[in-house]
Amino acid sequence: METRSTASNVANLTPARSDTAVADYEQPRYSRRDTVLTMIGVLMVMLLASLDQTIVSTAMPRIIADLQGFDRYTWVSTAYLLTSTVMVPIYGKLSDLLGRKPIFLFGVVVFLAGSALSGTAQSMNQLILFRAFQGIGAGALIPIAITIVGDLFTPRERGKWQGLTGGVFGLSAIIGPTLGGWITQNTTWRWIFYVNLPIGIAALLVLIFLMPALRGKATNVSIDYTGAALLVLGTVPLLLGFTFAGSQYDWLSPQIIGLFAGAVVALTAFVFYEARLERRGGQPIIEPGLFKNSVFSVSTVVTMIFGMGLFGSIFFIPLFVQGVIGGSATNSGLILTRPLSRYSPSLARQAASVLTSHGSIHTAVVTPSQLAIASGR
Repeated sequence: METRSTASNVANLTPARSDTAVADYEQPRYSRRDTVLTMIGVLMVMLLASLDQTIVSTAMPRIIADLQGFDRYTWVSTAYLLTSTVMVPIYGKLSDLLGRKPIFLFGVVVFLAGSALSGTAQSMNQLILFRAFQGIGAGALIPIAITIVGDLFTPRERGKWQGLTGGVFGLSAIIGPTLGGWITQNTTWRWIFYVNLPIGIAALLVLIFLMPALRGKATNVSIDYTGAALLVLGTVPLLLGFTFAGSQYDWLSPQIIGLFAGAVVALTAFVFYEARLERRGGQPIIEPGLFKNSVFSVSTVVTMIFGMGLFGSIFFIPLFVQGVIGGSATNSGLILTRPLSRYSPSLARQAASVLTSHGSIHTAVVTPSQLAIASGR
């Protein structure tokens, strides 16, 4: 697959050549056919990754009834999110070094293998372990998929296609809970993991034969293994503390205080180490300097707040409906689907339209957020 030439540094050109360079820079980078087929594969992978959380949530009450592990209820998702979160920056560095395609394909293969293993789990501990393994692959899916959009398209086209990727998240939020409930009620909960395989294999074949070997601009890439280790050492005891507090131990017990103290020490060391590495010109796993950018900081806070509400609802509403009210798995999925179906896809399209038309990230983020808050959902 051949790329079309682009201007590498428009800002340094003379005014006479600037308009020509900008026009050349905005030209499509790949043929329309290859771009569309590649994006189909990428969107299929994104659908798998985003669908995984919503489809599993409605089956969790049935899973804990079958495998007998209510005290480890949240760890099925926590283990997945923990490993995927830690792997995201590592995959990003590796994709700059080795190219997007091999890392993306590796993530898909690991994700599908983890799905297959999760479907065979015979205990909660096995399921948690397999979900953690699946999360290792998931860490490469959505972040690199979004990066691929930036590599495939010009800046003017990216807003439109990123809006489409946002629509995939909305679609997963709509069909995931109901599909998970229906599968659990009419077959077995194991099929919520097996259902990933045919879609994932189809996407894998499309990407193997049609996706270009995209590479990042960085030529000298180093991986911050120390930072990743400190992040894990800080995050795991923090999650363990919140999991065990109030259930197995009192909040002020030595065990819980010890876990929280260890988390604070490790995370503090992580922040200082990353700042020191950044000052020395290294490549930290998370650059503290990014938080000096108001857009990045505000977007991170907004994402965290919305994430707490979204994942909290997805995890615990099905448990309440099935365990307390006595509703079916399908009904618990429908309860989640109704509010999400009204706003998720439409807000994604609106944000993409605003970003493409006005080029304002602030407006594209704030306007849909205001509508979502005003709606009370």
